[in-house]
Amino acid sequence: MRPSSRPYPPVGSTNPATSPRSSDAQATRASSARAVVHRSAQPKPDPAAAQGLDGVVAAHTRLSSVDGEAGRLIIAGYAIEDLAGTVSWEALLHLLWFDALPSKEQLRDMRSEFAARRSIDRVTSAALHAAAVADRRPIDCLRIAIATMNGRGGDPPPASMIAQDKDAEGWNEAIGVLARIPVCVASAARWAKGSDVPETRTDLGHAGNLLWQLHGVDPSAAAIHALDSYLVTTADHGLNASTFTARVIAATGADLPSALTGAVGALSGWRHGGAPGPVLAMLAAIERPERAEEWLRARLAARERLMGFGHRVYRVRDPRADVLRAAVERLRDATPDGPAAERLRLATAVEETALRVLAEHRPERPIRTNVEFYTAVLLDGLGIPPALFTPIFAVARSAGWAAHAREAAAGRLIRPRSAYVGRQPDD
Repeated sequence: MRPSSRPYPPVGSTNPATSPRSSDAQATRASSARAVVHRSAQPKPDPAAAQGLDGVVAAHTRLSSVDGEAGRLIIAGYAIEDLAGTVSWEALLHLLWFDALPSKEQLRDMRSEFAARRSIDRVTSAALHAAAVADRRPIDCLRIAIATMNGRGGDPPPASMIAQDKDAEGWNEAIGVLARIPVCVASAARWAKGSDVPETRTDLGHAGNLLWQLHGVDPSAAAIHALDSYLVTTADHGLNASTFTARVIAATGADLPSALTGAVGALSGWRHGGAPGPVLAMLAAIERPERAEEWLRARLAARERLMGFGHRVYRVRDPRADVLRAAVERLRDATPDGPAAERLRLATAVEETALRVLAEHRPERPIRTNVEFYTAVLLDGLGIPPALFTPIFAVARSAGWAAHAREAAAGRLIRPRSAYVGRQPDD
């Protein structure tokens, strides 16, 4: 006989050298061994597993600190109240990246570098245009665009950063991606309406160029200042869902566009980035200050959430709400006949009434105004439609995402455990 070319019997066959009884015994022993292995390998469910990672410290960071009990937000050593309305978004990015606010010369060079890197290439432009004219959501258009961007490589590092030996490769990648994000937002919005996109302008900063490309008219100094205040206020906020997503992806060694694509995907969920728009719908439904109490009480009686109030972290007033209210007031004073003036008067009355009604409805749990409330009023006053609120938020938060991704990339792969709660083999 020729020796078999198959040293082992096929799956499901019986070895003729083994009796049925011995086969059964071996199968029983193997099954028992597998069961023992499964039982010993599967940990018992941990009752202390944190739902939603509540209370879990997952990173050390120098970027931001959120104190929900005290209602305090610190960005790289500065209270948010000392930054918003005082520094530009570009200056805040410099603070997050280099742990210091820029000098006048550094800020000038940085703005020049951003202005020179705003053009989106043919690959990104084609994908973004196809998504926009297909009526995809603006936030989905932005996600698609970022996914096509060139990460490491591409443009040479800025000369100013090479001269200062300041992480030229990482900074180069960050500028190349972040400078193009607001251009993508404006381009998608205009293409969706069948309009041409104005060319980028080198004489305008991050906020000003965004307004210019969105509206096609010269933005006022008050409008630029208001949008810059918003971008600074929302640039970073601890380990929120999208920032954590960016850190997890960056920790794998992926490039910045990959990390930001994931972050935008997380932001697109209604639990994270979708609240400012409904605030406007609430204000429109109330219409007049004298109708506020009746409308609000009816919604609470129906167990509906009041948009713009309450926060998962803050147990007192969200400090960003005060900062943005001040920004809206400045915009109102600069344009007393504009939409911000009337909307602010209504918003102020609704806020005061809502806080009183909420205190009566849930006295055991303080529910305060959050950042979304005045975000809606501010962006509406700048002529930005609700569909763009979340993409504009992404423009702001991209500074924090990039800085967190940089931190995470220098650390370990993020690999938490899970508690198995499924059936065991012998159940």
